[in-house]
Amino acid sequence: MGLALAGCLGDNTDEWATDETLAVASATQYQGPNCDCCDVYADYLADHLEGDLETVTTDDLAAVKAEYGIAEPLQSCHTIDLNGTIVEGHMPVAVVASALEDEVTGVALPGMPAGSPGMGGEKDGEWTVYEFGDGGEPAVYAEI
Repeated sequence: MGLALAGCLGDNTDEWATDETLAVASATQYQGPNCDCCDVYADYLADHLEGDLETVTTDDLAAVKAEYGIAEPLQSCHTIDLNGTIVEGHMPVAVVASALEDEVTGVALPGMPAGSPGMGGEKDGEWTVYEFGDGGEPAVYAEI
């Protein structure tokens, strides 16, 4: 647990800065209480939205993930609904923009990888982003 918490320390969102603006009218981030890295990610995402981001804190995040069909191996610490496109985890905005353009149901960056937007530390190696939805098996969406 200490390593996971240590990864939350710091704000590296400048490293993931982009001029990308996401044209979404409605955005909601669901997260557990007392999660600093979720708060940092929410600020990062909000900086790239045309509309506002509502943050909903819940003690039953598992129920939210079940409602959106996010299988356990794909889960992270927060779930975002962007006009019906689901984003799971500390996803770079450029990947979110691509998912919105491709009109996918959902994308997930599992876990809380060090160096991802809102997480401290350095990016080490390649990350796999998965596409999910419509009851099918998750598929590789991108390698970043």
